[in-house]
Amino acid sequence: MIIHEATRKGAKIFFLSCLFVQFRGLFFEGEMKMTGVARALSTITLLLAAGLVSAPRASAQEARQDQSYVVEYYYKAKWGYADEFFQLFKKNHLPVLKKQIESGRILNVKIEKPRYHSTEDGRWDYRVTIVFKSAAVFHDPNAPAAEEAIVKQLYPEQDKFKREEQRRFEILIAHWDTPIIAVPEN
Repeated sequence: MIIHEATRKGAKIFFLSCLFVQFRGLFFEGEMKMTGVARALSTITLLLAAGLVSAPRASAQEARQDQSYVVEYYYKAKWGYADEFFQLFKKNHLPVLKKQIESGRILNVKIEKPRYHSTEDGRWDYRVTIVFKSAAVFHDPNAPAAEEAIVKQLYPEQDKFKREEQRRFEILIAHWDTPIIAVPEN
């Protein structure tokens, strides 16, 4: 990251220097007047420098658009209700996630629980890590409607489904979502 930033700053300085040389040749007469070859070389250098300045941004944007988007969902149930929560989760929510894997919106779903329990403040019972195809896919304004269509397809008895989902959230003390970004090692 530091190298990319330094390269970008160096390219900007180079670009501004080329721009100065180009304008100096156009507006000043006498000893500083540029020949046709010098002006052509300066113009080519200026165009190449402009490409150096703008290219890293474009490639970084492309990489971000194609990069997967990871969110961790934490669930903390009332004491003694974690198993009931998970049974309802597997019955009513996991199939919806699997359908989204089939459609390509989600790349992976991983469900974990802690091996040991911790203090009440830091306690969570289940962590569901979902890898979405991209941030754009995650933030797609049509995603809730698509998910609702999946729910209606999988669970024709909507009253029963809604009661069970209500129960799943009644036994939760807390639920939080955390988008995750990778941290480079160097």
